[in-house]
Amino acid sequence: MSSLWNSVRKISAQTKSFIVPVRYLNLLEYQSKNLLKKNGVAIQDFRMVDENGSQELETFNVNEYVIKAQILAGGRGKGHFDNGFKGGVHITKKRDDISGIINKMLGHKLITKQTPKEGIEVNKIMVAESVNIKRETYLCILMDRQRNGPVIIASPAGGVDIEGVAKNTPHLIRTIPIDIFKGVTDQIADELADFLEFKGELKQKASNEIKQLWKLFLAVDATQLEINPLVETDDNQVISVDAKLNFDDNAKYRQKDIFSLEDVSESDPREVEASKYNLNYIGMTGNIGCLVNGAGLAMATMDIIKLHGGEPANFLDVGGSVKEDQVRAAFKIITSDEKVKAILVNVFGGIVNCATIANGIVGALKTMTLKVPLIVRLEGTNATEARKIIKESGLDIQTAHNLEDAAKKAVASI
Repeated sequence: MSSLWNSVRKISAQTKSFIVPVRYLNLLEYQSKNLLKKNGVAIQDFRMVDENGSQELETFNVNEYVIKAQILAGGRGKGHFDNGFKGGVHITKKRDDISGIINKMLGHKLITKQTPKEGIEVNKIMVAESVNIKRETYLCILMDRQRNGPVIIASPAGGVDIEGVAKNTPHLIRTIPIDIFKGVTDQIADELADFLEFKGELKQKASNEIKQLWKLFLAVDATQLEINPLVETDDNQVISVDAKLNFDDNAKYRQKDIFSLEDVSESDPREVEASKYNLNYIGMTGNIGCLVNGAGLAMATMDIIKLHGGEPANFLDVGGSVKEDQVRAAFKIITSDEKVKAILVNVFGGIVNCATIANGIVGALKTMTLKVPLIVRLEGTNATEARKIIKESGLDIQTAHNLEDAAKKAVASI
């Protein structure tokens, strides 16, 4: 996502906290489909509805409608709303039913297995043309580190949990490495269409769609483009019914239009604020705020806090090229969490100049009133100068000799 770490897997044991941050750009379903359509991929026709309604919907006449709540979570069809309405996906052939269904969705919170307990408010609804699906297949293009380039994963068994297909019927999965310079050739596309069991004229249509998807993958600097399902309809069309796209953060400067689409309304405001300063922040449930440089050091810091009976309140990595204004921003973000009862700064200066961190800390505390204990451990480049800056500031800051000493003092201060 656009400089945000807003996905995290946490594995906790008695004294372990292991965090794996994943960066990705979040797009709603309709935004992904707009990208597909713009790049020549066949999709269902659709219209959007928000709190202002939709004049386009009045002229949208199809045989059957699919009404889908737009949130950044899966399992919408099996979810329920806070007003008791069941399902975030509905199908109807009657135009008169649409407004009633929309009114029960729009502005209400949808609760699924992938949302917080309170659910996520629905602010946009997609009304799409329903297609009569004759058969579902699966196609995914992604960057594979093991193969040092892109691969295509395909299966004639689409529309279901593809991990289950791979486990139970591995012969129904095919993985094809793609030469980044040659791309998806006619031969590769035809072989894939054949493997996906498209017959007759549909084979050529499927082959063309596969080539268009490859062009899209390149055009938007995607790291993953998953179509599940890629369907065969009863009127002999090949359509991408649902799409999931991930993008390369490093290509943000090339893909400004795409990254500007990101909907941050469902994100933690602290993560959004951190991203503005190129800081990596993840909120947690403890009460000791952590400011560190480097993901590895962050995990070590949280581990040792837990070892001494404390609980980390966040993961905040200022990175290797941090400036004083970023340190000040980091302090404001950490202290915006009311659960924080102490702050531990743990910096090992290699690329980072410890004096920069010290000046940032002093500058931050002169512009705010810090109501919780602050423990600072600085080692490495200009650490001696940094300690002098902190000492001469006259501010109420505890210093620590090493990481264990810092963790003990942080826990004891609470």
